[in-house]
Amino acid sequence: MSGLLIRPRIRPRVAVVLVYTAAMCMNGLDSTIVNPALYTIAGDFGRPLSAANTVETAFLVALAVGLPVAGWLGDRFGTKRVFLGALTAFTIASAVCGLAPDLTTLVVARAVQGLAGGLLTPVGMTLLFRAFPPHERMKLAKVLIVPTALMPALGPPLGGLLTEHLSWHWLFFVNVPIGAAAVLLGFFGLREHVEGPEDRFDTVGFWLATPALGLLTYALGFGPSQGWTRPAVAVSAALGSVLLVAAVLHQVRAGTPLLRLRLLADRVYGSASALAGVTAAGLMGVLFVFPLLYQASLGASALDAGLSVFPEAVGLMLASQVVDRLLPRLGPRLLTVPALLVAAAVFATLAMPGVAENAWSVRGLMFLIGLVLGTAVLTVQVSGFESIAPSDMGQAMGLFQIVRTLGGAVGIAACAAVIGGGHVTEAADPGPYRTAVWVTAALVAAGALIALRLPREAPQPPPFDDEEEEEDGPPGAGEGLAAAGAPAVKS
Repeated sequence: MSGLLIRPRIRPRVAVVLVYTAAMCMNGLDSTIVNPALYTIAGDFGRPLSAANTVETAFLVALAVGLPVAGWLGDRFGTKRVFLGALTAFTIASAVCGLAPDLTTLVVARAVQGLAGGLLTPVGMTLLFRAFPPHERMKLAKVLIVPTALMPALGPPLGGLLTEHLSWHWLFFVNVPIGAAAVLLGFFGLREHVEGPEDRFDTVGFWLATPALGLLTYALGFGPSQGWTRPAVAVSAALGSVLLVAAVLHQVRAGTPLLRLRLLADRVYGSASALAGVTAAGLMGVLFVFPLLYQASLGASALDAGLSVFPEAVGLMLASQVVDRLLPRLGPRLLTVPALLVAAAVFATLAMPGVAENAWSVRGLMFLIGLVLGTAVLTVQVSGFESIAPSDMGQAMGLFQIVRTLGGAVGIAACAAVIGGGHVTEAADPGPYRTAVWVTAALVAAGALIALRLPREAPQPPPFDDEEEEEDGPPGAGEGLAAAGAPAVKS
């Protein structure tokens, strides 16, 4: 009987939003959730904290390594196939992390998580942005805010709570049912899109860009705490810098480069990418250093310090509502520049003596950071790809994520260098921590100058807006294609 096999009927756009949100929440949360558990992990395995730190470093280095090839893989083999493959690998690696019998197994599994995560982010955003034309992407503010900004902010307090009340193993087990459900939904609901196999793989660019990003991420992660002159750090920084310069020169000259750096010459996209790097540096820097300042000023516990930044998440959620309503009226430039200036002022206020000692002042300022900086970040993400052609979307997303990832690493490294990598004690001098917060304020203020290059007007719909009907097709048509795994027809 042909009716025995019933496939779910899922609208492609609904499937894209649900699968993207689930996958990116897992990826965003895993970038910060392990930090509060490192002491516990080190104790359970009988290893020093310096050894346990490799758990987080392995994730970040592998994440950077996966980013350069994400765009090419998605275009070559199909965004649905690559995304679901990476999501499956991420989910399986999460289970292995939770079951790890020793530190070596945990580090290797975290590296697999990071590599899969490096593919997930740009390919996932490509899926999302191809499903929605530019004038409809303002609706995505509520979707983008959760994985890109909210989850990393929730990571430290959630990690502390799970470690304290359950065990560190649950930091990874929580991913398994979510990942399995997202893979199943994506299999039936997502459409395949293969941009074309005509471009040869840029082998030279791969062997230049991939180790360059990995080595630089390693150096930025370990340099502030272990010293920039330590041989492993110094060699990684020097070799990574040389390879990065060589990679840039090659990518600019190559006929079919691994990374299409020429896309950065576009005024809107180039400005948005630069802003992504600067704002990531400021945000990740302040999320790293302010809990340390909070402990230095009040002698608070690590969990209390992690919870002190929680109001930022509330502000971020409100920012998604603000962008959705104000961006069509004000346009990207008028919305982003004031938001960055206010955010810089709030950052600077956090660094003033006496502020960190007042818990309610901290909560209020953290809420404002989430609201105003979240507004700027979302505006940049939504409007920065307006001029990017669908055929270049995969490459543009990969570049955007590379810049943002390196920006966040640079921000954390800069703050760690200012505070000297010291340990926080009740007698710690809060001065260096306040100086580091001033550094993050300066980074955000510099972003306001870059934001002046953003367009004045928000994306407008075409005269005849039939793109949604074209995307979704007749009822059930898209679902049949997705279920059969057939590629979407290129326009």
